[in-house]
Amino acid sequence: MGENDTPEETTPHRPARVPAAVVPLAGLAAVLAGLFIAWLNRDYVGWVAHAPLSNTTFTANGAALVTQGTQVGLAIVVLGLLMLAFWAGYRIGRRGMPQEH
Repeated sequence: MGENDTPEETTPHRPARVPAAVVPLAGLAAVLAGLFIAWLNRDYVGWVAHAPLSNTTFTANGAALVTQGTQVGLAIVVLGLLMLAFWAGYRIGRRGMPQEH
């Protein structure tokens, strides 16, 4: 049975490859979406403390906490940058490999 195989039957099936532009475009889209989300939620929550015994209020100049929306936006930016870094490293690594024919 194996001796009568045609060449079409013996060639191994290659797995489908993702087009080369999908990963960097997805990474760039994630970076832009994260920046947009962080920009929309750019309201900062200031830090204020009250000292009841001295009747004074302490405010730290320059100290601000970011909102949860800003944190989510910045996390999406980081994930997009990680995707772009992975893609760049993969492309650089593939450049040094011999091509298969």
